[in-house]
Amino acid sequence: MSFKSTLFAAALTLAPFAALAEDAKIMVMDPYARSSTPSSKSGAIFFELMNHGPADRLIAASTPAANEAQLHTHQEDANGVMKMLHIEEGFEVPAEDSVTFARGGKHVMLMGLTGPLEDGATVPLTLTFENAGEVTVDVPVDLKRKPAHGDSGHGDHGDHGNHGAGHGHTQKADDS
Repeated sequence: MSFKSTLFAAALTLAPFAALAEDAKIMVMDPYARSSTPSSKSGAIFFELMNHGPADRLIAASTPAANEAQLHTHQEDANGVMKMLHIEEGFEVPAEDSVTFARGGKHVMLMGLTGPLEDGATVPLTLTFENAGEVTVDVPVDLKRKPAHGDSGHGDHGDHGNHGAGHGHTQKADDS
């Protein structure tokens, strides 16, 4: 077999992988993970989803860095208290648009950390979409990142139940 035909055979073998990469419609941009303290039992991951394809829905997240990863958001109750909510149905990712997962808003909540989130380390995160399937990304731990301008900082995650006054964690009524 000549060098040229070997090269052609190798290209044909890799072609399906290149097509998958080209067909990737959802990109995870600027991910980072945080916890409040080295002894925290919970943490959070933030990022921006860029969708270059049809509408989709983020329906799950998982990582070996925690016993459980849930899709969460913050919502103000009638008394003006910010509550964290587990969103079981996930989040819509509109066609040709982006969705921001930021402190004080949508995020992936890590519960039961399997070890400390150490500044500078990375944790693998798998996001599952209804249509796009699984997208895995290595997320850097950045314990020094400050909230975006105008963010109230409600997204700083410590241990559940140890939030300061006015900060609670609420799950949907159908959660057990």
